[in-house]
Amino acid sequence: METLRVEGLTKNFGGVTALNNVSFTVETGERLAIIGPNGAGKTTLFNLLNGQEIPTSGRIYFFGQDITTVPTYSRAHLGQGRSFQLTTLFLKLTVLHNILLAIQGTGAPRYQLLRPISAYKHLYNKAQELLESVALWEKREELVQSLSYGEQRRLEISLSIASEPKLLLLDEPSSGLTAAESADIVTMIANLGSDITVALVAHDMDLVFGMAKRIMVFHYGEIIADGTPEEIQANARVKEIYMGTEEEA
Repeated sequence: METLRVEGLTKNFGGVTALNNVSFTVETGERLAIIGPNGAGKTTLFNLLNGQEIPTSGRIYFFGQDITTVPTYSRAHLGQGRSFQLTTLFLKLTVLHNILLAIQGTGAPRYQLLRPISAYKHLYNKAQELLESVALWEKREELVQSLSYGEQRRLEISLSIASEPKLLLLDEPSSGLTAAESADIVTMIANLGSDITVALVAHDMDLVFGMAKRIMVFHYGEIIADGTPEEIQANARVKEIYMGTEEEA
């Protein structure tokens, strides 16, 4: 089944073309990594997929539905989840309150304004399940600002999967993490259900090749390679972009 289809996606910022006529599809359950040099258009693509930006031209389809101009919050309710390169947590709330807000925000209890959240036992059960999956349940009563950066990154990803997304967009999930913490992120992604489609932007090649079954390489707003990790590693154009040519040297 096709989760995502992008057709002729272009985004201009004034006289700068950040994305140029990009087209691709992503199948349900796929593990896709998007790589490329800084300024290649990767984060712009995520902003378009998630609704932070509207394309100059082109269309985006999510399970066959045209979501090109659908707002971000509506895409979340349709089944998109996203984590950002910089953490977007409530630092002065506890770990538990952060995850409960994320769970409640996309469920029916968000409409029950006069009923305390403590009345919803199933929300707490789900919060415990999510926090245990990222080894943070024991720290549930701690303020988020007291967590290490690696713990905050794990919490951020748990928030993005709290709504049980069909498509999970991860923007540099291992940014600022140690090698061991990055390996934990790979394990987290590997443990996600096969019904969740994952697309991530990353510069961490250990993360990319440890997680991805398919890799797309962007350069100057265009896809210049798309294939398996083995095909990308052997691609001469990719080597030229990342390693440079003898003449350039």
